[in-house]
Amino acid sequence: MEIEIKHELPDSDWEIVSQTLKAVGMAYYEPHVHKKAFENSHTSIFVYYIGRLIGFGRAISDGVYQAAIYDVAIIPEFQKKGIGTTIIKNILSNLPSCNFILYAMPGKEDFYRKLGFRKMKTGMAVFRNADNMKFRGFTE
Repeated sequence: MEIEIKHELPDSDWEIVSQTLKAVGMAYYEPHVHKKAFENSHTSIFVYYIGRLIGFGRAISDGVYQAAIYDVAIIPEFQKKGIGTTIIKNILSNLPSCNFILYAMPGKEDFYRKLGFRKMKTGMAVFRNADNMKFRGFTE
């Protein structure tokens, strides 16, 4: 499968970002909210197949030693084809001197483990909707 990687997204595709995040069970917002989040990120990756947006991810970072990965999602019909791996590797290579953190969807830990991520013992979070995040398996 030949894919194209871009670092910017046309305004017309932000609705696809929101729909994709919803389809894969991740937090999603109105398209303009995702646009602002990606624009404010250090690194954004968008993957296209035959002109169609099929996946994306982003990292916030100081660009020196710390980064956090967010919103890695692939349209369901294109999952398990190496697109997620491509997105993560591109993000990591754009910030080669950084440590990375992320929180994975419950059940996706093995995917990240294969890419070198390790479970943290001291991870902590404050979520706006704490009960929902506990129900979804993110917190105790």
